[in-house]
Amino acid sequence: MSYSPPPDNEVQAVRERYARRAIDHSLAWRYHRLNPAALWPAQERERALARGLLEHCGQDLQRLAALRVLEVGCGSGGNLLDLQRLGLQPHNLYGVELLQERHAAARALLPPAVTLWQGDALTLDLPAAHFDLVLQSTVFSSLLDADFQSRLAQAMWRWLKPSGCIVWYDFTVNNPRNPDVRGVPMARVRGLFPNGHFKAERLTLAPPIARAVSRIHP
Repeated sequence: MSYSPPPDNEVQAVRERYARRAIDHSLAWRYHRLNPAALWPAQERERALARGLLEHCGQDLQRLAALRVLEVGCGSGGNLLDLQRLGLQPHNLYGVELLQERHAAARALLPPAVTLWQGDALTLDLPAAHFDLVLQSTVFSSLLDADFQSRLAQAMWRWLKPSGCIVWYDFTVNNPRNPDVRGVPMARVRGLFPNGHFKAERLTLAPPIARAVSRIHP
């Protein structure tokens, strides 16, 4: 797999935004699954993923096992682990993660058969029409450069088989307390994938509200 130099400064900007978040040690508990405010959304996402896979493959478990999946911004590997538990085979799972520490965590968590790359996804030399599913989860809300967003979406579409699906999970509204993220409304998603056919559902309560509600009723 070959790499080329980063296309612009957005890659470094993302690293700096995440470095600022790393200073806030309260975030570890905020996103830990023992925290009810984090557990419930994680379970919602897994149920939605299961529904999508069932719609895509029906009860054909051989077809499910044969799906080739790439996650852009795979973080510490949680989504790829969920896919494996849902029946996909490790040797068909691929992930790319920009941040070295998250890539290392994913490598420690996932089986050796899962292919992981560390670096900027736009520099990956991947074949066109290669993946059945291309997944991103809260990556685009962390990209504040509209041109970089567009180029990454174009790459995801290029890597996708004609019969495949982009699986997208992200904020639709801004977080006024966090200038390092920006909501990606459905109109923007449709603009990023103008040739796509869309099925969307609202899934997750806004995290600040969820944290308040979970103190009353987890």
